[in-house]
Amino acid sequence: MHAHLTQNTAISLLDDLPTTKKIALNSKRNKAQDNSDELDELAARFQYSDCKDSYWQQEQYSLLYGTRLWDEASEAQRKLLNHLYWVAYYCQIISAEIATIYLNQAAGAGLYSVEDFRVVCDGLDLESSQERAHIAAFKKISEDIEYEVFGERMFTYPMRAYDVDTMIFSNSNKVKEYWRRMQIRAYSVMSTGNAFLGCQYFTVRGLRTLNGKLVQHQLSQHVIDSSDRLAMPIPSQVSFHHFLDESFHFNTSKIISHEVVRSIKPPTAFERKITNKLMLGVQKDHFHFSTAINGIFWYDPAMYQTIYRILRSPSFAMDHHAAVQMVKDCFTKESQGMHNSRKTHETAREHYKTYLDKLDFVSPDVKAMTYMGKNSIEHQLGLNRSAFRGFAHGF
Repeated sequence: MHAHLTQNTAISLLDDLPTTKKIALNSKRNKAQDNSDELDELAARFQYSDCKDSYWQQEQYSLLYGTRLWDEASEAQRKLLNHLYWVAYYCQIISAEIATIYLNQAAGAGLYSVEDFRVVCDGLDLESSQERAHIAAFKKISEDIEYEVFGERMFTYPMRAYDVDTMIFSNSNKVKEYWRRMQIRAYSVMSTGNAFLGCQYFTVRGLRTLNGKLVQHQLSQHVIDSSDRLAMPIPSQVSFHHFLDESFHFNTSKIISHEVVRSIKPPTAFERKITNKLMLGVQKDHFHFSTAINGIFWYDPAMYQTIYRILRSPSFAMDHHAAVQMVKDCFTKESQGMHNSRKTHETAREHYKTYLDKLDFVSPDVKAMTYMGKNSIEHQLGLNRSAFRGFAHGF
């Protein structure tokens, strides 16, 4: 084809017509159903008082579901725990999407250095715009709830840079945070000038989005099953509209990481090494499973202080001793909530293995998700119990 006259490689995306059509059709459909305006309108109308007496998603997607706190909570408190799950979950999504906006553009710059990649990059521009709408809606609603219920932040936070640790509650410290920031900055610079490494961001994004896609389908179920979607609580509708957008974003990640990458020069040994380090980084981020938040792989001990403050608030009105004991009972004892989260963790790991299976530039050990598979109920309980001793003696 004539593309060979302009390409600096014998491989052209234009020669792969099925993939070109697939990425173009996904972008076209995403643009046609863009939910940004609906999310803006829903966030503007949100009043917590209008929906605080309803469940926003299935009960099992509630903060500390299946623990002593849930078992002893009143109906009003259970609904609040259901709402706080929504806040916590989408605060994590905000963090991920801040990074996505930047890395979409960094990876797109690397891809645009190759001829014929406009169809890919134009789709990424739309997705970045959608991420900004998602962030604005989640942030506005979550901050409104926390201000009204607590008068202070619990899970929300001021806007942050793209290179801050994506996991809000992680097993980290200042040295780890600095090193991670340097690694992300180094990768983002490399990806702007390297099409293969740019594609590998979408392998990472695909893995991260895969677990989110599984959970977000459940969070949207209230609206999917409703005969009158417009009558559903606004946060439930926001979950639904976000899920629709993210379904197309996941398609983009999979097409780029599995098919578009075939139209780029095969990776060098260095590029393979960086790729496997990226995949190992996902496993490290997703090593833990949280008793408090089923479906987000937070490090539970990092949440002890936040959960303690929630328990001490007027909504639960516990004194110091009762709140500390409740933290202990919820996090250091085996519970249905912990088993539910462990099951979600294992389901995600199996889907990650399937996602990576046909990528020959990923090493067998990484494909097997060996590192992520090392966690267990016993290991998690050991970490939680050890950290609790320091938490209890810190007052």
